[in-house]
Amino acid sequence: MIRENYNVLGVMSGTSLDGVDLAHIIFNYQNGIWSYNMRECQTVAYSDVWVNRLKEAVGYTKEKLEELNDEYTLLLSDIIKTFIEDFAIKDLDVVCSHGHTILHQPQNGFTLQIGNKQELAKSIGITTVCDFRLQDVQMGGQGAPLVPIGDRLLFSDYSYCLNLGGFSNISFEDNGERVAFDICAVNTVLNYYAGKLGLPYDDGGKVAAKGKMIAEMYNELNRLEFYKKSYPKSLGFEYVKEVLLPLVEKYDVPAEDKLHTFTIHVATQVAAVINVLPPGKLLVTGGGAYNIFLLNCMQEFMPDTTIVVPDDKTIQYKESLIFGLLGVLKLRGEVNVLSSVTGAVGDHSSGIVFGI
Repeated sequence: MIRENYNVLGVMSGTSLDGVDLAHIIFNYQNGIWSYNMRECQTVAYSDVWVNRLKEAVGYTKEKLEELNDEYTLLLSDIIKTFIEDFAIKDLDVVCSHGHTILHQPQNGFTLQIGNKQELAKSIGITTVCDFRLQDVQMGGQGAPLVPIGDRLLFSDYSYCLNLGGFSNISFEDNGERVAFDICAVNTVLNYYAGKLGLPYDDGGKVAAKGKMIAEMYNELNRLEFYKKSYPKSLGFEYVKEVLLPLVEKYDVPAEDKLHTFTIHVATQVAAVINVLPPGKLLVTGGGAYNIFLLNCMQEFMPDTTIVVPDDKTIQYKESLIFGLLGVLKLRGEVNVLSSVTGAVGDHSSGIVFGI
């Protein structure tokens, strides 16, 4: 499917479990340059039942995972069809869906994103590109992060692109090669402790800002082995469940103090990466871009960096946008995953195309 314009729906479900992000995008390709126009966008929240199922799934048996995959595919198709109908979207060329990550163990050659089934395309009646991570893991890569090629093609005006979602990840050019990796957990932990206070999330970081620093916890977090590893490297929810939450739970202190300490830990780890790079413009997206306390801590720790928070659509739907682009690149038979980022044996065009 080689042409100049593509009418696309990008679909993403992140590890923060806030819901399914959908973005209707028109991509244009002229003179070797990609541009985009984001149109209707929406986040469809998961019910409490689905949030709990997706959290618990990391411990499911193979049979139970297969059942979950089938049911999630139906849920996802209903969400997509409702979005298309509600906004009266016509003539979509393709739906590009990431699915939802349940297991991510690249060191064991394994990753699982549910909702990436032929039934999705059949149900919505539109060609669908999905399951973007599996091929990269099979080629010896981390299967993540996949967004950096979109950063290169769509956001080249910025020196660095930082996403503050369930996890923080960064991408940038280094001697003509795109470099990207996960830095640390963010909203997977912050939302957990906001939930302890009966909140879906800590709005603006206001609760964290009122908490106290627990120095011993902060120091223990910063000593974690993951931060000593060289990239490429990536994180999954298993790491939060098996390493981070047990560490934080050891401390018998109020949730506000845990939020405060972990937020400063995030800012510390981001700054540790940024401060060894040349000064430049940092594009910040993802839900954490609304966390004023976190952004203020980051700015304090890296004064030579210009932090840029874009418009709401780009903050919230950048990953949906880029997975839309990854799907289009797959249809064109072009590279959509960079081995410099994932550690795979070579650049490649990843994803599965399901016709109707």
